[in-house]
Amino acid sequence: MGELFTPEAFEETGGGPLYLQLHRLIAEAIASGRLQPGDSLPSERELAAMTGLSRVTVRKGVAELVASGQLVQKRGSGTFVAPRVEKLEQALSLLTSFTEDMARRGRSVESRWIARGLHAPAPEEVMALGLGVGEKVARLERVRSSDGVPLAIERASLSQAILPDPDCVTDSLYAVLQDRGLRPVRAVQRISAANLNAKDAELLGVPPGVAGLRIERISYLPSGKVVEFTRSLYRGDAYDFAVELKLAPEGERNP
Repeated sequence: MGELFTPEAFEETGGGPLYLQLHRLIAEAIASGRLQPGDSLPSERELAAMTGLSRVTVRKGVAELVASGQLVQKRGSGTFVAPRVEKLEQALSLLTSFTEDMARRGRSVESRWIARGLHAPAPEEVMALGLGVGEKVARLERVRSSDGVPLAIERASLSQAILPDPDCVTDSLYAVLQDRGLRPVRAVQRISAANLNAKDAELLGVPPGVAGLRIERISYLPSGKVVEFTRSLYRGDAYDFAVELKLAPEGERNP
């Protein structure tokens, strides 16, 4: 690694700020495979000595890579190249559960439960689920992982009439609803960008502030009744969402 971090690698003029030059050097080494997932970087003091840069410059350059998720820092252990996460493409035209989606890919599924139980509903749950006075809401909150990699935080809300016992959900929520004859057949989803706060980032194993995808889903029974209100956070480095677009029929196009 000594041949990677040398004073000759940095230009005093013309190459931009020195911390950005260090950022580019490490990022290019990761992209080219010179630095592999799990490789340990020299300490801040060692990097400064090897490159001739100040410790402040080194700290800033490394911090940029930690913020982008390319490096991870472990307290008491050091700084490491982050593990590669396989990018998954998710079709937006299919109403599937996380369990079903991963099974189609031949991948394992794990859930880490954060909370599940019956609660008094929040105003947004009353509105989304169309709850009546005195009705409770079943909440399911868990981290969804595949092949040992945390990919999403799922926070689902259902009326107590739909799911009277939240503890009965161990793996797939949709499988439980299927058994009760209450599986949704259509849904409306809204996707927005989000920067993960410290709590959610820790659950997903990424640095705070990195990019994520916030997905809000309201699912419906054939009768039109709302069955599920779910707010999920997905890792931005792990998912691409794709949808097929078709030309509108002749009579529906703008003149």
